[in-house]
Amino acid sequence: MSDSRSAGRWLVFVVKVPAEPSRYRVAVWRELRKVGALSLGQGVWAVPDVPVFADGVTRAGELTGQAGGLFVTLVATGRDGADAERLREMFTAARSADWTEFLADCGKFERELAKETRIGKFTLAELEEEEQSLERLRRWHRDLTARDVFGAPEAAQAGQRLRECAVACENYAERVFTALHEMPDPEETR
Repeated sequence: MSDSRSAGRWLVFVVKVPAEPSRYRVAVWRELRKVGALSLGQGVWAVPDVPVFADGVTRAGELTGQAGGLFVTLVATGRDGADAERLREMFTAARSADWTEFLADCGKFERELAKETRIGKFTLAELEEEEQSLERLRRWHRDLTARDVFGAPEAAQAGQRLRECAVACENYAERVFTALHEMPDPEETR
């Protein structure tokens, strides 16, 4: 962690949102998931006490307030080192699951490029779609990197896979531009 004063410190949130309408509960849940909060039980969430989580936690608190709910933030360290280590392990396991999902999406992206190459679909529209998919992967990687404060083991592999996806997309782009330049000029065929 970047701030040694917060090493081992956690923010624990007790969240109570009225059951109806359910959209409020879902909005708060989504915001906490988006920020990477660790669910500890019914309405109890935790994140390491580091600045990267501040905005998302604030948004979750605001959403809870708009719903007429209760959002209580506690600072915790664990009763002993074993408690702190368990929280850290649980948080890292959640990030590992996020990275595993990211790696699977990298595979899907590369399979999509391979399919388009195999069928010879070298259009600018398809290239734009693939570039948007790559940008989504880049944003996701940035978000995961920011909240993976303890360094899940899959993070290095994810960085490598993202670079491989970028190379594959660049190779596909070159094939698209080559195909476009090989097309006969309609004026020349008259």
